[in-house]
This record gives sequence, structure tokens and C-alpha cells, in this order.
Amino acid sequence: MSRAPDTPERPRPTARTSLPGNPLAPGAARRFVRTALAEWTELALPGVEFITDQLVDEAVVVVSELVTNAVVHAGTDVELRTRLEPAEDGEFAENAGLAEFAVFAEPAKLAESAEFAEEAESDAGAAGVLVIEVADHHPARVVRGDGVERPHDSAEYGRGLRLVSALAESWGITYRTGTKIVWARLPVAGVAPVEETAEPEAYAGEHALLRGVRAAEILTPAPRRGVPLHDREWLNRGALCFLAEASDLLAGQLDEDLVAALTAQLLVPRLADWCAVWLEDETPGRLDGGLIGGPRLARVWHGSENRIEELRLLLEKDPPRVPDSAGSGPVPVPWPGEALGGRADSGTALGYRLIAGGRPLGTLVIGRAGLVRFPDEITGLVEDLSRRVSLAIGAARQYARQATISRVLQRGLLPGAVAEIPGVRSALVYEPCDKGGPSGDFYDLFPAGDGRWCFALGDVQGKGPEAAVVIGLARPWLRLLAREGYEVPDVLDRLNQLLLDDATEAADAAARSLVAAGAPGLADEGPQNRFLSLLYGELVPHDGGVHCTIASAGHPLPLVLEPCGTVLTEVAQPQTLLGVFEDATYTYGSFELRPGDSLLCVTDGVTERRSGARQFDDSEGLATVLSGCAGLSAELIAERIRRLVHEFGPKPPEDDLALLVLQAE
Repeated sequence: MSRAPDTPERPRPTARTSLPGNPLAPGAARRFVRTALAEWTELALPGVEFITDQLVDEAVVVVSELVTNAVVHAGTDVELRTRLEPAEDGEFAENAGLAEFAVFAEPAKLAESAEFAEEAESDAGAAGVLVIEVADHHPARVVRGDGVERPHDSAEYGRGLRLVSALAESWGITYRTGTKIVWARLPVAGVAPVEETAEPEAYAGEHALLRGVRAAEILTPAPRRGVPLHDREWLNRGALCFLAEASDLLAGQLDEDLVAALTAQLLVPRLADWCAVWLEDETPGRLDGGLIGGPRLARVWHGSENRIEELRLLLEKDPPRVPDSAGSGPVPVPWPGEALGGRADSGTALGYRLIAGGRPLGTLVIGRAGLVRFPDEITGLVEDLSRRVSLAIGAARQYARQATISRVLQRGLLPGAVAEIPGVRSALVYEPCDKGGPSGDFYDLFPAGDGRWCFALGDVQGKGPEAAVVIGLARPWLRLLAREGYEVPDVLDRLNQLLLDDATEAADAAARSLVAAGAPGLADEGPQNRFLSLLYGELVPHDGGVHCTIASAGHPLPLVLEPCGTVLTEVAQPQTLLGVFEDATYTYGSFELRPGDSLLCVTDGVTERRSGARQFDDSEGLATVLSGCAGLSAELIAERIRRLVHEFGPKPPEDDLALLVLQAE
């Protein structure tokens, strides 16, 4: 987030951020706008005294719709910008592109651009305007009217942008080379009076008053088509907030079955008597891309719980057939009267295809008894909700795929079991901070032949795939070099060169790919070094204990605990990280572990564990803790240090945690 005044005379609160083009972007955008407005208010920037709770709520709705529109129809990363401008500012046409827009949401508004500009300038009662812009670079869609049909494409200008149109004093879309900007201006102060209606009770409440009237204008076509009174009141009062709140609720779920369950409970009984959600598994079954087993009924919900099981059994026998060509629009499906019985022997059911990223994910079906047809207000609202459900399911599946890949990577990057060393007891604590991704810490303990055992505790700069690449290189090479008979410093020398060579080759390959893709300006950035801190040692058990040879490359130094409680802190010397300098050479230290001595090796997740401004190892804190472990077994030493690290700060650790205890028997 950045803030900068446009001119010294008239500073403007400004914030911007970049968002990934995925289904989680709308939720991140809503949080960003709330945070930006709160920070502006806390800093007492000019104009923030006019920001009200209503403006915050409406800004969140508007940014949610603009980002959702960009993600659904562009699929690229988007940039979100928001700023507060004085009402008398006449520079909006230059800043937001009002004078050079190409397309508005409705063709009729294209001819009204002058009226929009005049309206923006004549807002004398407002203290300012809040400008929200969402830009997607290299948009996948071209300007409307190209006549090209795209599979599984939904209408670009849907009801979500009609919400923006009703809440904003003006809005539009600007096309520039390689960029599409959707912008909206919200008045900061000055609320237009609400006209008297025939049903004043439908608009009660302080904040519900304006939102209710605007929601009715947005969601109600003219003329009304037989909407029951309770539906009208709900649409008037809550439909506008319903979509934004549903988006927040769905976007935070990482399990597709939970998304289906929440969807059903959002719709029943607000908009339907019953709801069913089918999901299509992504297991490939045929060469033509078909699926094995067909759709599965993930959730059935009914306003009367005693009807759920019977309805489920009937729907499982005959899933709805909604063609992909229907997009996300409603399609009539047969009414399951025999499962509902009584007064519900007739009614209307509609199916909505759930599609995200051009891929069908499932089908949503709603039904209401006693209706010949669903009102347009309801069908349009559910269509908007179905798009959000599709995005949430797509995000949940993407998370599940990534979690599966991460688990597979994690299993492959770490040893299946820690070797048992004659005359040495070992204990290991390994706690990755991110349970869903590869850790940057790794360990190993393995036989190297000729009565030697080797151990390693490392920490890669960064996490995720980049860390996995480095660990995937380092751990096998450590084993190979050790078993080839290389001594401890020689192993580090060769591993350092390997990391440097691999980083250079990777950078060259990336540069060639960028040049081939038409981005020559990025080819000269040079190699991206892959830094690794490593504690590596060799153990040779003998009758009187264990001979230990050890070297530290940019890693927290090991400690030795004697049975009397004395802690030795100088058993190794600090040296530079691996993968930094090509001419680096490494030395080692050697010592004897006598019976009862314990060697403690940790990563910086232990030493740099924070509690406010303090760290766990400040004033030799780790050595102090270790000295209190005299007389404990290797397992109890490891567990005690783990517990004290967790208890050191009020919040859970924010870094990977790994420690290894080797105790001579």
C-alpha cells in the first residue's frame, strides 16, 4: 500500500495493490479497501472526516463487483487503486479516463458521457468522491461487439455491474493498449433524498433505507412479475448486501463440499424451498476428457429437514441435464414432486451450470413449490450467486491440488526414516510453519559407510517451490558425496559450487524463455542465487564415545551439553552461506561426544523466535535453556526446547522450526 499526495497544496489519500487473477481476489480486495479507509482515518488525512460506515460498506460492495468482473472475464492479475478526491476537482477526466473511455456498461450510456461529466462536476452537496479503479493488464477479452463466441463465456455486463451503477455517481470502462480499467466514483457525503413509496415499512432502518431503495432499483425489472410480498421486502432490504456477504463467506472456504453446503444454506429458505448441488470430479476417464462416474450429489437441502433424505434419493437417480452452452443462466429442470408430496406436488425448478475458468464444475438446482415460474428478481440474483459459487469451488480445487502436490513434495524431500546410530540416541523436532506447502527447513541422518554416519540440518532462503528445488538438489548430493568418501569441508565446497552452477543455468534458461516469449528486456537480470544455510557433520562411534566432525555454513552454531550442565558453545566456527560466493572454502571443527553428552542442532526458527522485540536466543537464551536440560534423555531435551520455543511468544511461531538432538550413550 502506498500513499502519496498528487500536489503539495492538496494531498489526497491514495492506496493501491496488486491482486492475483484467481477466485480469492475479491475477498482480498474487500479487505484491502476496508484497511485503506481505516488507515486513512487513523492518520487523519484530508477528507476522511466525511467517511461514514455507509460509504465503507458501499465501497466494499463496489470493489467486490469490479474485481469479480475482472477476474471472471480477464483471468489475469489485476491492480486495484483507490483515492479520495475533493468534489470540486476537475481533473477526473484525465485521471480516471472519463474523456477517453471506449465502452460503458449499457450502450445507451455511451451517448450520455457529457451528462455524466456534468453530473460529476455539479455534485455541490458532496465533500468529495471516492474513486475506485480496477485494471487488468493484457485482458483476455477484447472490446464488445467482436462477434466471436467463446465456450463457457458469461455475459460481461451482468447484474453485478448494475450494483456498481446504482451505488456510484458515475462509472465506466476505459480501454487502453494492453489494459482495461473499470472505474467508479462514489460520493463521500451528501445523500439524495428518498422518494415516498407506497410501502414505507419496506424501507425501515437507518442504513437499510438507502440500500433498500437502491437494491430495489437494481434487482427489480419493470414491471414486477408476481413477486410475493415477503420476497419483495427481502430483496429491497438485503439483496445488495447478500451478494457481498455471500462472496466473503464462500471465498474463505478451501473445501468444495463445504462450499456446496454453504450455498444450499444461503439459498434456503431465502430464495428457494430446496436446493441441490452436483459436483463433477476432476478425475480423467477418457481420452476425450470425459469423467469417470459422472456428477456426484454433494449437497441437498430443504426447508423441512424431514424431506431431505427422500429428495436426495430421487435426485441421485436422475441428475439434471443442464447443457454447458447454457453458461451460468437458468434452465428449467423436472419438478421432483413425488419426493416432496403434499402441497409441494407442483412447482418450478431451475438448474444453473457452475463454470469457472472455462471449465464446467457442476450444477446448482433450486426449487420452489406453488410457482409457475421464478420471478426475474430471483433468477438473476441466483445467477450472480452461482458465478461466485463457481469461483469458490474453483479456488477450493486449486488449493486441494496445491496441497496434494505439496504433500508429495514434502514426502520426497525428507527422509522416510531417521537412521539409528550405534551408541547414539537421536531425537528430532520438525514443524513446518506452512502446513500446505513445502518447508524451507530440512534434515537428514544417514549411514555413509565404513562406520560413519552423517547428519545435516539446513534452511533454504524462502519457501514453497523455490525452496523445494534447492532441497531437492542439496539432500541427494549430500548423501552421494558423503558415501563417496568426501570429508566434511569438501562436501560443503562441492555443494556450494553445485548451487551456484544450477542457479546460473536456471537463470540462463529463464532468460532464453523470456526472449522467446518476446520480453528481451528481462534477459539481462543475471543469475538468481539460491542461498542455503547448512549444519553438516560426520559421526564415528567408538568404545569411548563418538568422534564428531562438523561445519556450519551460515547456520546457527551447535551446542554441546555435558552431564554436569555445562554448555560448550564453540564446537564450530561461523562461515558463509552456501550458494553466495564461488571462491568460498569451508573448514571444520572436531570434538568428542562422551557418554551422556548431547549435541543440539537447530534452525533459526528456534534462535530467532520472537516475542515483541526480543528473540529466543538473545543473551545466550538457547544455551541457558539447554543447561537446564542436564540429565534428560535426547527425546525429553528436544520436547522441552520445542515447548519453550512455543511458549516464548503469545502467537504461534511464524517460521519453520527444526531441531536435532544427538546424545552419546
